[in-house]
Amino acid sequence: MAGFLDEEFLLTNATASELYHNYAEPMPIYDYHCHIEPKEIWGDRRFENLTQLWLGGDHYKWRIMRSNGVEERYITGDAPDREKFQRFAEALPRCIGNPMYHWCHLELKNYFDYQGILNAATAQEVWDLSCEKLRESEYSARGFIRRSNVAVIGTTDDPCSDLAYHRLLATSDFETKVYPSFRPDPALNPHKPGFAAYIEKLSRTAGVEICCASDVAKALTRRMEYFEENGCRSADHGLDEIVYREASAEQVERIFQKAIGGALLTKEEAACYQTYLLMHCATQYARLGWVMQLHFSCMRNPNSRAFDLLGADAGFDSMAVTDSCGNLYALMDALERRQSLPKTILYSLNPADNQWIDTLIGAFQSSELPGKIQHGSAWWFNDHKTGMTDQLISLANLGILGNFVGMLTDSRSFLSYARHEYFRRILCNLIGNWVEAGEYPADLDTLGSLVQDICANNAKRYFRF
Repeated sequence: MAGFLDEEFLLTNATASELYHNYAEPMPIYDYHCHIEPKEIWGDRRFENLTQLWLGGDHYKWRIMRSNGVEERYITGDAPDREKFQRFAEALPRCIGNPMYHWCHLELKNYFDYQGILNAATAQEVWDLSCEKLRESEYSARGFIRRSNVAVIGTTDDPCSDLAYHRLLATSDFETKVYPSFRPDPALNPHKPGFAAYIEKLSRTAGVEICCASDVAKALTRRMEYFEENGCRSADHGLDEIVYREASAEQVERIFQKAIGGALLTKEEAACYQTYLLMHCATQYARLGWVMQLHFSCMRNPNSRAFDLLGADAGFDSMAVTDSCGNLYALMDALERRQSLPKTILYSLNPADNQWIDTLIGAFQSSELPGKIQHGSAWWFNDHKTGMTDQLISLANLGILGNFVGMLTDSRSFLSYARHEYFRRILCNLIGNWVEAGEYPADLDTLGSLVQDICANNAKRYFRF
């Protein structure tokens, strides 16, 4: 029987072990999409305890605690940090089969040298050890990044951001490069609360008087130029679903004026406006050489009572079943006809979308570079062993796995880099299984190169890091 979280964790054969330890493990991390605050990196934030470090903004952990019947005051409320941690430690042992069980213990092992098991009885031991370690100088935001061998961090930034901390980091002696990513969602959602106020903010920031829809496009382009000057390589869109509705300039203008006036839009009207601006943004991304990342099939805030109490982004979102396939095809085809389809990564929160995504990306590849259109890493509710394996197998079956840009954290935590180790072990074991079954030659030079490309080199090339 294998030992829990030993050196061969998730590695079930000799080929997998050699690929991981000799090729994958030493590679630097290119975390091209996350939600870490650059201010915290610049200020080298320190944490007093594991509750601050783990539970401060981790929706995964909040959901586990809620599922274990924990009162909200111990999750997002005003309960003491030690008591919050105790409630989490009580819930964690029940999470057999959940990646959170693996991630937490990998983080305790990798960052705090803790070899035991976290549960209700050991919570005080873990608390004391972590508090003691967190007082040491290297246990800080930058220290965790260095310890994780992170070469690049791609943050997620509002177009109105002044990127002040990115500029400070760019001229500092911090070894890890921190690049902004353009996230224009508020400007593309005329049907959501706060749209008019955001357009006013965008107008002030860009120095563009916004009177019509084309002015929004002009303002976003101006902000893209500013982001480009500050090292941006990527844009990201969080979409409930992919939409594509062609409309005339006059129709789009009427919709924009209606939204600015505070009137409710129909779903069709919102889709027309979103299509207009998304097409504009994508065209600019192609011009700048940026990567366009599209995240979709997410149902936001289905629990309206929880939303009223805690607001958005509190751990109540879920997967959605959407008709994004036909709309995504139409969107990409329209951009391709204009010769304006940028490098694109597609992420669906619904794993049932894996195969159509993998066939769709094959229809829009280009001699511009290998793997121009990507199926993104298993995302959010899918970044567990089964989800990662299914995404890798689907991409291998229907595309070219060797051109995949690999893992990202998509996280707000400075300890989430352990998820790259988790992914790398799963990747190496999958490839090792194929080799051991005689489905691919035992050519370690070729295999090692493939693994290192997927773990780091492909992302470095793709994003021009």
